[in-house]
Parts: sequence; structure tokens; C-alpha cells
Amino acid sequence: MDPDSEVVFDFPPFLRLYKNGSVHRLVGNDYIPAGIDPSTGVVSKDVLIDPSTVLSARLYLRGRSASTRRPILVYCHGGAFVIESAFSPTYHTFLNNLVAQTDVVAVSIEYRRAPEHPLPAAYDDAFTVLRWVASHAEAGDGSGQTWLTERGDFGRLFLAGDSAGGNIAHNILVRTRAEPLENEVKVAGLLLIHPFFWGKEAVGSEPTDPVFRQWLETTWGFVCGWSAGIEDPRVDPFRDEAALRELPCRRVLVSITEMDWFRERGKEYYERLRASGWEGEAELVETAEEEHVYFLSKPKCDKALAEMARFVAFIARD
Repeated sequence: MDPDSEVVFDFPPFLRLYKNGSVHRLVGNDYIPAGIDPSTGVVSKDVLIDPSTVLSARLYLRGRSASTRRPILVYCHGGAFVIESAFSPTYHTFLNNLVAQTDVVAVSIEYRRAPEHPLPAAYDDAFTVLRWVASHAEAGDGSGQTWLTERGDFGRLFLAGDSAGGNIAHNILVRTRAEPLENEVKVAGLLLIHPFFWGKEAVGSEPTDPVFRQWLETTWGFVCGWSAGIEDPRVDPFRDEAALRELPCRRVLVSITEMDWFRERGKEYYERLRASGWEGEAELVETAEEEHVYFLSKPKCDKALAEMARFVAFIARD
């Protein structure tokens, strides 16, 4: 069989990996440039952070003239670790709308994706960007990133992500316990939007079908380059009790949906966090009769608007 046509791993509906090493991504391939969004007035620009890995991020700011300091939001996009981008129309639109309503300085991370770059590449990239953001807390750092140095409030730094991005946000926050951020910057809040967590044993009303669970376990192995199993605490945070008990932030919002495979894990995350002895404030919100990350495909529906309002309120309340 022609190696160009022989599929060695099929990850529907996201991608196919061929025997010759080529990857065919089936969705999430479109890109949109930074600039001024005409519908919101939000301005964005792209920044190269690490030339050696071509690690970059897209920064967002509402309006050009306001000089007041506002919260900083570091965002990790979703896409099963294998598709989508900080530069895709899906996430560019979402961040424009979120920034327009929250008036934050947002930093959307363009991390490397599996399978070309298996985990922990995405974790390392996201943590590098978080450290880069924190490095701007000291005035006059000479970087020229005035959106952060002059307009960012480093006492109100938030981490957020949806789906796989929620998983990344949790893991890089946990990493700050062992590797504190520059300038003694602390993360104030964590926003987990339909986060991707899984495990060997079913939690709550999770599907118990062994074929289904094996499929999810296999896909986790795929994005890790077959270096880790489903017991890995990066995907199953309940394996590391200290990860929740010592979570280094003051507030957490977990958002789940009724028809999401990962609903029970998100709910369990919230409940175990509250029961762990963690001293922060946790909040759980659930959207009825909707599926995983529905708000990205239906951003103007009433439920998506209500969910966005909860995100805005969570950030603005700090």
C-alpha cells in the first residue's frame, strides 16, 4: 500500500496520521490575521515569544486610548491537543467578544500541537507564555510590550481554557507550585470551560462502555506520543491529591454542560476541590441541554450569551 494513503491512526473528526508521517487535519485549519475587529473595536497583535520553537501568542486590548490597568487573561484554546489555533476564526472571534465585555488584556497562546509535537510540548509552551507574561510585571523591562507593562494589573492575573485548553490551564497552574512565576506574580483565578479530564475508572454517570473508554484512553496515548497512560495525573488530576488541595489561586470557576462526555469529571473536580481543604472559592455552573463547547459554534445563542456573562462576572468580581 502507498505510504501516502495508509492511515496509521484515525482520530475522527479531527485528523488522520499517515504511515509516511504526514498529518491531515480535517477541521480547524483556517487562520485570521490580527488587527482591529470592526464589530467590537478590540485590537489584537501577534508576538513571537520563542524563536527556537516559533512559540507565539495573540494579544488583545479593548480600545487604544484607555490607560487604566485591567485584569490580564492568559487563554489556552481547545481542540483535543491536535487542532485549532489561537489564530483561528473560532478563537479570534471568541477572544474579541470576551475582551470587549471584560476589558482585560488577553494573551491567547499559540502552542505546538500533537502529533507532530506530543505532550508535554503544549504544556511547556503554555507555561513559557505564562512566565513571559509575568516577566512584564516589573516596569521598564525594555520589552516594548506596553499592553502588559502599562495596562495590565498583575494582581488580577487569570488563567482560562476550554476543553483541552482547560486541561492545559489546570496543569500549568499546578506547575507554578514548583516553579514560581517571575516577579512574585500569582494567578488570581482559574476558569475551566468544559475541561478535558478523564481516568481509568468511571466517575458519576460517565459512560462505562469499555470500547468507548478504551477509545478515549487510546487518544490520550496518541497525543502523548504513547509515553503515558490514562492514569497520568495530567489527564486525571484526582491521582494527585495535592494538585487540588494546594491549587495556587484564590478562585476557580468550572463550567460544564449537560450533554458533555466530560461533564462528570468537571463536576467531580469542583466537588473534590471543595472537599480537599483548599482555602479558595470555587463555583460550578452547568448549561442544560447543550454539548461540549457549544458556545464556540453557536456564540450568539441565548445560552452562549448567558455563559459568556458568567465568564465576564467571574473575572470582573476579583
